[in-house]
Amino acid sequence: MFGPENAQSLVGLSLTLGVCWALSDDRRRFPWRLALGAIAVQIGLVLLLFGLPGSQAAVAAVNSVVDGLAAATSTGAQFVFGYMAGGAQPYPVSNQGALFVFAFQVLPLILVISALSALLWHWKILKWITQGFGLLFQRTMGLGGASALAVAVNIFVGMIESPIVIRAYLDKLTRSELFLMMVVGLATVAGSTMVAYATILRPVLPDAAAHVLAASIISAPAGVLLARIMVPEKPGQGGAHADYRSLLKYDSSIDAISKGTMDGLSVVLNISAILIVFVAFVAIANGLLGAFPDVAGGPLTVERILGVIFAPLAWALGVEWSEAGTAGYLLGVKLMLTEFIAFIQLGAVPPEEMGERTRTIMTYALCGFANVGSVGITVTGMGVLMPERRSEIIGLVWKALLAGFLATCMTASLVGAMPSGLF
Repeated sequence: MFGPENAQSLVGLSLTLGVCWALSDDRRRFPWRLALGAIAVQIGLVLLLFGLPGSQAAVAAVNSVVDGLAAATSTGAQFVFGYMAGGAQPYPVSNQGALFVFAFQVLPLILVISALSALLWHWKILKWITQGFGLLFQRTMGLGGASALAVAVNIFVGMIESPIVIRAYLDKLTRSELFLMMVVGLATVAGSTMVAYATILRPVLPDAAAHVLAASIISAPAGVLLARIMVPEKPGQGGAHADYRSLLKYDSSIDAISKGTMDGLSVVLNISAILIVFVAFVAIANGLLGAFPDVAGGPLTVERILGVIFAPLAWALGVEWSEAGTAGYLLGVKLMLTEFIAFIQLGAVPPEEMGERTRTIMTYALCGFANVGSVGITVTGMGVLMPERRSEIIGLVWKALLAGFLATCMTASLVGAMPSGLF
């Protein structure tokens, strides 16, 4: 059923396209055909995941897989950490809520999924899936083979790993293709973190795993479109790299598991450090803001300031105005801190304070690596792979950050504009 709230989400869709067009390198060349193709691909993927007969069984299967992975990870974590990871308690428990320890019950998922992803890549299962998506993006949006593959790989692995897949072609990428790869990397998330996000949201959002998976998949076409709007491809350039060979290889299954685990450990350590530092910085900022007089009946906090700044954008995505302050704060946290902190905060919002529609829209809006911290990761990681283009990467990265952030907003708007009975 289509209602006023669905039309409201179209405001956000128009806003994201309008902002990117206003900042385009060439506003005379708007890619209308690509825009129609990208939106059609997004709608098609949403209907495939949620709207077709039998899709509910697929959604249930995705949730079951995530539950199974979480249970298996919990078994491994309890073997190492015992009761701190949710094992049998050696003493009486008076507060069950205090048993949840984020470091021992969420972060280990990243290790397991990272190792599993490497193993599936070595077995060529994940490679076939990404090549399938690559062909889809190549045929529907006119991407070159290397760019299409990089976009598809970004759905499942990190934004630095995807350039490794097409490393042999990095020096052949045009400026527009380089920018596109950066934007899609910032607009999507890695498979290793998807399961962690789904685990965080599972208590408060039905079918959380399916929504998180869908968010990363359908944000890729949005990233392609907004990248092409902001840095258009010059006529006669791009689209020539139709080779799907990859330089991402493992020597054996054991090698894949070992290297995948070490890569996951690096991600876990980075996430842990970032969470500690940024949460501490927010607490410091709130302490400093507490020295100012109350504003509008309450003390100044980072949360309130971000909520005011981003509330109009949250409303444009389709969120009710009564919930736009909280949603706007989450958008600000995602951009200025990390999407991981934003998902934790989203999962902590009580059901009575945020409706299911708003929570669903925000799941899609937050599901991307576009945050200030990722700017340094992008420059460092891609600069190592392309040292001769480091200055070009630095010149594009902030623009890519905005496009990646708006890509997830575009996806959230599209989901908000879909009939309410679909999800």
